[in-house]
Amino acid sequence: MIQLKNIERSYKTGAGQTWVLRRINLEIREGEFVTIMGPSGAGKSSLLNILALLDDQWLGEYWFRDEPAHAMNRKQRAELAKRNVGMVFQSYHLLDDLTVAENIDLPLSYKNMPRSERQGLVADTLDHFNIVGKKDLFPSQLSGGQQQLVGIARAVIHKPSLLLADEPTGNLHSTQAKEIMELFRRLNSEGTTIVQVTHSDANAAYGSRIIEVHDGWMTRDTSNPELTPATGQK
Repeated sequence: MIQLKNIERSYKTGAGQTWVLRRINLEIREGEFVTIMGPSGAGKSSLLNILALLDDQWLGEYWFRDEPAHAMNRKQRAELAKRNVGMVFQSYHLLDDLTVAENIDLPLSYKNMPRSERQGLVADTLDHFNIVGKKDLFPSQLSGGQQQLVGIARAVIHKPSLLLADEPTGNLHSTQAKEIMELFRRLNSEGTTIVQVTHSDANAAYGSRIIEVHDGWMTRDTSNPELTPATGQK
């Protein structure tokens, strides 16, 4: 599904150039459940933002199902992401002035889709996530776990082939976290490719593959035992 070749990312600072990702070579196959781990500041979220096509200030090659994202302009990348990617944030990113149903409908509002069809999809999604009774509430009236459920529902309503999650259970208590991870497992079993960033070993155990990042380098990949930690290369 995804192939990254020599991806690098840096920021200009007063002291010069600070590198946050170095020579990342990574292949993610259809149907995988990949976990990215590492200490704070290692480059995990930077890598996820590149995968999500939210960041375009990087070097290297990014192939998505044989489409060269690195050769696209910003608008083309945004269209590629809209068609294929769902994103779940740790801080939910729900719109406070929209109801649960309206928040979930948001990705569909960008599509050329009849209103009746959108309403049907929203109703099905509310039912799928067991939040029909919350549809007319606003985010401020929901618990953290409920807000995260709405965020995930919004991320998957357009049936993305790739679901990206940045610390999706970081603000939740253990019971809520387990419910979210069980939901991810179910989505993965239904065919959704998932990449999550987490510090949690318990969350990582739900996946099929672990990638570790340290100081911008990919130092471990459980599907590639030949990876050399010093450089992130074979």
